Parts: sequence; C-alpha cells; structure tokens
Amino acid sequence: MSLSHAQAGIDALRRGDARTARESFERIVAAGQADASAYLGLAYACAGLKDRPAALAAVDRALAAVNAAPPPNQLPAELRQEISRAESMCERYAAQFETFLRERLAARGFVEGRSSARFSDSLDIQTGRKRVYLQEPRQYFFPELPQIQFYARTHFPWLDKLEAATDDIRAELIEILKEDSAFTPYIEFNPRLPQTGNLDMLNNPAWSAFYLWKHGELVAQNAARCPMTVNALADVPFARVKNRSPSALFSLLRPGAHIPPHTGEVNTRLICHLPLVVPEKCRFRVGNDTRAVAEGKAWVFDDTIEHEAWNDSDRTRVILLFEIWRPELTLEERALVSAMFEAIDEYGGGQPPVPI
Repeated sequence: MSLSHAQAGIDALRRGDARTARESFERIVAAGQADASAYLGLAYACAGLKDRPAALAAVDRALAAVNAAPPPNQLPAELRQEISRAESMCERYAAQFETFLRERLAARGFVEGRSSARFSDSLDIQTGRKRVYLQEPRQYFFPELPQIQFYARTHFPWLDKLEAATDDIRAELIEILKEDSAFTPYIEFNPRLPQTGNLDMLNNPAWSAFYLWKHGELVAQNAARCPMTVNALADVPFARVKNRSPSALFSLLRPGAHIPPHTGEVNTRLICHLPLVVPEKCRFRVGNDTRAVAEGKAWVFDDTIEHEAWNDSDRTRVILLFEIWRPELTLEERALVSAMFEAIDEYGGGQPPVPI
C-alpha cells in the first residue's frame, strides 16, 4: 500500500476533510494496493460524505480482505495487530450501520417481534446477525420449492391428532426401551455406498433407531408392538416411494450425544419430529433457528437445510421421526418423483436413502 497516500488519507480524516481522504484512499484502490485498513479509511470517508452505498461497499471489501488473510498464528506480529484493528473497525462500523438502519425502520413503523417475521429474518441476514441457509439435498433436487426451515403448523392439520396420542405412543416406547438391543445405530455401514459425512455417527449407538416402517415397508414385528403408534400415524401423508420411503422410527439420542451438522437426501419430502422422552438441555437446530425440544410438541422441517441436534443431559432423549411429502408438490409431481426413483432402482443405480 502507498504509504504517502495512506498517510494523506488518514491526515485528511483527522482534520475532517472527508473529500480529500476519499480521493487519497481511492488512489490506493486504483493502484491495486489496498488492504483492509485502506478500505476502512475509504468507508469512513464515504460515510463522512453521506455516501452510504459507497461506504457499505468499502466495508464489504475490508471484510473480504480480513477474511482472506491467513490464520493469525501464521502472520507476523505487526500484521496480526493490523488485522485485529481492521476487524475491530469493521465491527464498530457494522454496529453503527445496524443501529442507524433499525432506528430508521422503527420510525417507519417496524416493531421487532410484531412486524413481519420474514422481514425480521431478512434484516438479521442483511446486518450479519444470521446467515443464508439453502436446501442442499445430497441426492435429488426438485426446483422452485420454498426455502423454509421450520414449517407453520397450518399446513398439517393432522398434527393435532398425532400430538393428542403422545401419551399412548410414549407408553409403547417405554416398553421397547426396556430391551436395549431393540435399537440399532441409525447410520450403519453399507458396502454399496461410499462412506461420506457423519463418520462419527457411523455404527455409533449414541444415535439409534427402532423402525416401524423402513424404506417403504412396514416392519411387521416392530409395528405389532406399537399398535397405538401405528394408528396415530394413519392420517399422515407419508412420502411413498417403492423400496425407499417412508421410514418411521423411534430415534434415540444418548446422554451427551451430538448429531453434527448435515443435510438430507431429497428435497421432495419433509421430516416430522414428535418428542416423546425429553430431558432438559436438548436442542435442535435447522438453519438459523435453534429450538428447545419439548415433549408432545411436534414440528415439521426441511432436512435438506443444514441441521443438528444435541442432548446435553445425563438421560436419553427419544422422538418419533417420519417423512412426509412436501405440501407444495402436486399429486402428479409426487407420482412422477416416485416413478423416477423406481426407474433408478430398476436400472440398478439407486439405493434407499435414510431420513437424516
């Protein structure tokens, strides 16, 4: 970076001459010699001239320069100090900008927690409080579907009946829990598939399952032990694909276990959880939304958006987990998706996915 231009810019900022400061820092940028501190100087100069778009653009460039820097332990001491100073300046400017933005919006009627939830999320993303999470299916992507982390209950009128059966379902579960060998690791080694992702959970009993349906087939001996659970699921719009889905199971997470961030296989389905045995300190995250898990309170989410789960208690957590069609898919589209996967399996290239 040109030290003469940089010093001229700094001196101009100190005496309140934003225009001269801007010209000095722009010369550094034009010469291809700008670092994070030069972009921050330009941001302050532009802000002093009330050119907010240019100021924000300069802050973005400063952040990019900071993010591109090697890890601090790989930098000389003087550069570590410079990077730290640039990061602090970026944080201060971002905080000032957010305060300004929220004050202006409040004057126009925006009330946090009462105005549009979608706009609130967009504002958090705009100001860096949240990041953008999108669908990332590992096997099949169906286009033009909404990017929703947790779905509103209004789409699923059958949830009320399911929740009302919580006590009956839990009673059947408790009998099964008396037989620890009834549960098997949720992610098991399959010689037909490459082992990618969630390797810590491979054959790990910390996350285990007791299946009522598996890959589209009723597990008769297990279902016979849970007639009330099977009845409670009678109205559920299962995602039905021959030899693939639905799967419905009791999902068990042992004390201290953490299911690491991951995404599911296909975005034509959603996943439903009905918590049954839930000690304190159990959490579940989809995208930006982290929720405490509560017994008898079901939710529906898009598992192709990054998600993870924690059981930070000293007791086992168990939920009922199953997959349903996305409500946006027409009957024709559901039939075509099913036919496509049947053809894939017939050809020999398919493998039943698991609803993770």
